[in-house]
Amino acid sequence: MEVIRQLNIALVQMNPVVGDVSGNAARMLAYAAQAADLGADLVLYPEMALVGYPPEDLVLVSAFREAALAAAQKLAEQTKDLPCDLIFGSLWFDDGLVYNASLLASGGKVTLLRAKHDLPNYGVFDEMRVFAPGTPPAVVNWRGIALGLLICEEVWDVEAARTLAAQGAEILLVQNGSPYHIGKAGQRKQVVCDAVQAAGLPLIYLNLVGGQDELVFDGRSYAVSAAGEDVARLVEYREEMALTRWEKAGAGWQCVAGPMAATKGDEETIYHALVLGLRDYVGKNNFPGVVLGLSGGIDSGLTAAIAADALGAEHVRALLLPSPFTSVDSVEDAKALADAFRMRLETVPITPAMHAVAETLAPLFAETAPDTTEENIQARLRGLLLMAVSNKFGPMLVTTGNKSEMSVGYATLYGDMCGGFSVLKDVYKTTVQKLSEWRNSCTRDQLEAAGFLGPAGEVIPARMITKPPTAELRDGQKDEDSLPPYAVLDTILRGLIERQLSVSELVAEGLERPVVEKVARLVGAAEYKRRQSAPGVKITPMAFGRDRRWPITNRWRFQ
Repeated sequence: MEVIRQLNIALVQMNPVVGDVSGNAARMLAYAAQAADLGADLVLYPEMALVGYPPEDLVLVSAFREAALAAAQKLAEQTKDLPCDLIFGSLWFDDGLVYNASLLASGGKVTLLRAKHDLPNYGVFDEMRVFAPGTPPAVVNWRGIALGLLICEEVWDVEAARTLAAQGAEILLVQNGSPYHIGKAGQRKQVVCDAVQAAGLPLIYLNLVGGQDELVFDGRSYAVSAAGEDVARLVEYREEMALTRWEKAGAGWQCVAGPMAATKGDEETIYHALVLGLRDYVGKNNFPGVVLGLSGGIDSGLTAAIAADALGAEHVRALLLPSPFTSVDSVEDAKALADAFRMRLETVPITPAMHAVAETLAPLFAETAPDTTEENIQARLRGLLLMAVSNKFGPMLVTTGNKSEMSVGYATLYGDMCGGFSVLKDVYKTTVQKLSEWRNSCTRDQLEAAGFLGPAGEVIPARMITKPPTAELRDGQKDEDSLPPYAVLDTILRGLIERQLSVSELVAEGLERPVVEKVARLVGAAEYKRRQSAPGVKITPMAFGRDRRWPITNRWRFQ
C-alpha cells in the first residue's frame, strides 16, 4: 500500500436540526460535494450531526432510530462516487442497544467506526438515559492512517489520548456536541492542550454550532499542532466548511494550511450566543417573527435589540403598554429605540383594562387596601394583550426578564413571564448593562462580520442603561426599594446558584448576613415560578432548568 504523505481534511462545523435526519443528510451531502471539489480526502462532521444533538427521548422511538440508520445508508450511497470519505456522528443500534456513534461512509456503504464510551450524565447532559456505552477508544485504520477518534466527553479523560498514542495513533480527531457557557472555551482549550501533551499528537477539535432549545453550540472548532499551537481555527457561531491541509514529515503529521479566524471578547461572545439562540429557536420552530413588550427599561431594550439583530427589525413587533405609572422617560426611550432599529412600535394603553378589572373585582376586594395584587394585575394585563397579538398574527411572544429577577421571584406568573422564549433568562442584570453598552459600541463592520441585522451606533438609549431599574407598577417604585443594589445582588446570586455556596461561606467573603439570608430565602421561594417559565438561552455554567433541577417542595434552607 502506498504511504500517504499528504492529506486534506474538510471540517464541517454544522448546524443540524434535531430530528430532521433527511434535511441534515441533504446538507451533509452538499458539503461533501463542495469538499470534494476542493480536493478533500476526508470530510469530518461533528457529534450526532445526522440526527442533531441532543436528540433526547427521540432515541427511544424505534421509527426514529430506523430513519436515522436509513438516512446514513442513503448518504453513503449518494457519496460513493466522490473521492472523499465521510466520518460523521449519528446513532447506531445493534442487538437492542443504541449507541452515540461515529460512522464512516465509504464506497457506498456505512459502517460503525466506534461507539462513544464515556457518556456524560451531568448538567445538561443525560446520555445514560438513552445510550449504551461503547467500548473504550481504540485506533481506527483509515486508508493506512491510524486515526485516534474521540467523541466529545472522551477527550476530557487525558488517559484516552495517551492510550491512543500508545496504540500508534497519528492524528487525534475529536467530534463534539459541546454547548456554550461563559468560560467554556478556556476549559475546552485546556482539555485539548492536556490531550495533545499527553499524546504528543496533533488534534482536530470539531464542534457543532447553532441553537437547540436552551442550548447554544458555539462551534469554535480548531486544529492544534503536536506542540499545542493553534494551526487552524473556524469562525465562532457560524456554520461553515473549511479545508485543512496536512503533510507527513519526520515528526508526524502537520497542518500546513487552514483558516485562522479571530477570537472574540466576552461581551461579544455572550451577545452572539443570545442572537443565535433566539434566531434558531424562531427559525427551527417556524415562527414568522416575534412580538415583545417594549417598556422603556433596559431589559426590554436589550431584548428588542437582540431580536432585531437576530431576525431583522421587520420581523419584530413591539408593543408599548403604558399605565398611569409609566413615566414620560420610559415612553420616550422606547420610541427612540424603535426608531433607531426602524422597528414597528404600537401603543396600547392598559388603563381602561385596569379600570375594568378593578370594577369587576370590587365586590371581592371591598375593604382591602391595594397591594402587590393590583400591581400584578397590570403585568397580567400586559401578558394578556401580548399573547392576544401573538395568537392573532402568529409571532412568538418573547419575554424580557433577566436572571436576577427570575432568581428572586421578581417576575409575575401569567404576566411578564408569558411567552415562548426568554432571551435573558440566564443573563444577570449587571451583564445586561454590559451587553447594552457593548452593543452601542459596535461598528458597522463588526455587525456585518457577525451577521447581525441591526444598525450601528447608540441604538439603546443611554438613559435606558443608566436610570434606576423599576417595574413602574406604582408611583416612585424602584427595584432597590426591596432588593440590594444589583451589583451586590448578582454577587450573592452567583455564589448561591453557580458556586453553590452557603450563606456562611458568602458572609465569610465579606457580604452582610441579613442581606444574604434575605436573598437566599427569595431564591428558595421562587422555584415554583421558575418551573413554569419559558425556556431561554443558557450562557452560565448553572442555568435554571436542565442544569439546576431544584425540588419545588423541600425544606432545605441555605445556612
